[in-house]
Amino acid sequence: MSENTDSLRILIIQPGYHRTDARGGNFTTALRWKRMLKTLGHRVRIDGAYTGQKIDVLIALHAQKSARWISQCAKQSPQVAIVVALTGTDIYGDLRGCAVGEHSLDLATAIVVLQGLAEKELAARYRNKTHVIHQSCEPPLKANRLSGVFEVCVCGHMRDVKDPMRTAMAIRRLPKASRIRVKHIGGIIESKYRERVEREQKQNNRYEWLGELSPKMTHREIAKSHLLVVSSRSEGGANVVSEAIVAGTPVVSTRIPGSIGLLGENYQGYFTTANTKELRELLLRSEVEAAFYRKLRDA
Repeated sequence: MSENTDSLRILIIQPGYHRTDARGGNFTTALRWKRMLKTLGHRVRIDGAYTGQKIDVLIALHAQKSARWISQCAKQSPQVAIVVALTGTDIYGDLRGCAVGEHSLDLATAIVVLQGLAEKELAARYRNKTHVIHQSCEPPLKANRLSGVFEVCVCGHMRDVKDPMRTAMAIRRLPKASRIRVKHIGGIIESKYRERVEREQKQNNRYEWLGELSPKMTHREIAKSHLLVVSSRSEGGANVVSEAIVAGTPVVSTRIPGSIGLLGENYQGYFTTANTKELRELLLRSEVEAAFYRKLRDA
């Protein structure tokens, strides 16, 4: 078989790729992009650093954390196209006023953001080379939702930026008649959460922690849930929101730009960051008010 002459050698830089405690949303994004690009016939690998590999394209996740490798690639291999994909902590945290991060954008051939509002956070000089690419996913296998319970799915690793225990807190004092049950998917990235999760499961019979699941199993859990909760303090454009949309699972989320950019300004399923009371009210409305639930589902 002859070699595909259009095939590109692509290196995806995901900072901390070889560390198990760094396997969050960016790790999932890197794997997904690798899979899609390989399907298109390209030769793709993921690494935590650029060390002079012979490549045609460098895709760097996180402008600041990948800055060393972006700069090194631009200096050693100026012919390589550099794509900088901005993450949530880039756009709504580290990048603001950061000379190192902005230098990465200056060197970039193209900049990628995952939702429309993120583009507005960038300086005007970067707009012409910025592209909005919404996350995509395969339609899930048919998953039947249980009728005797109202299953709520939380997908997020145990780290502060995800505010991971907020949904568990919101369901502690629900009416006895409520059928709400929460399944939480995600690994323990910050060790302080291990004890909290174990205690929550013992004291809260509505809450179950499933740990870290494969992308396929995670997608299936989202598809068979009645609702997905995103409780994050910051997101660049959460993968799980796109997965929920494809699966037809309504989303309840913090009112953060990363979710508004995907769900729209007028979406009715938002609550204030870290506001347990507002989240509890949205969960109950979603469970008992059929018209409200349909609005979220059909938005």
